[in-house]
Amino acid sequence: MGRFFDHGDLRLVVLKLIAEQPSHGYELIKAVETAAGGAYTPSPGVIYPTLTLLEELGYITVIEAGGGKKLHTITPEGEAFLEANAQPVKSLFERMAEAAARSAAFSPQILRARENLKTALRLKLTAGQLTAEQVDAIAKALDDAAGVIERI
Repeated sequence: MGRFFDHGDLRLVVLKLIAEQPSHGYELIKAVETAAGGAYTPSPGVIYPTLTLLEELGYITVIEAGGGKKLHTITPEGEAFLEANAQPVKSLFERMAEAAARSAAFSPQILRARENLKTALRLKLTAGQLTAEQVDAIAKALDDAAGVIERI
């Protein structure tokens, strides 16, 4: 598969998401992933330089929100830029919605099963000291599950 976004597209998507709700970088990563139905998840190495560029262009402002987090908000210049690019933004979000509709990553069955696995693992790991045999059995079960999924 090629690139999910063409040059400059992610900038428009991120700016639109910030216009809808001021956000932190991690929240934007998750928002893009959700909008694309799991078909694309931007890495921090893509999101944070995009946020820096948007700030340098004067399209967003950054507020220190404590704990090393930064809250990004849109500026009037950013709103004008979005308005001037309304059609491309609309097309991008339509394309992400189409990808989401085709993606199995957020299917209810897979989400439920993934959450069940995470919960069972978390409960087992926090319930107390595990024996070496239990650790080996958990690792084997996870490796076996991964193998089954790979063969599907």
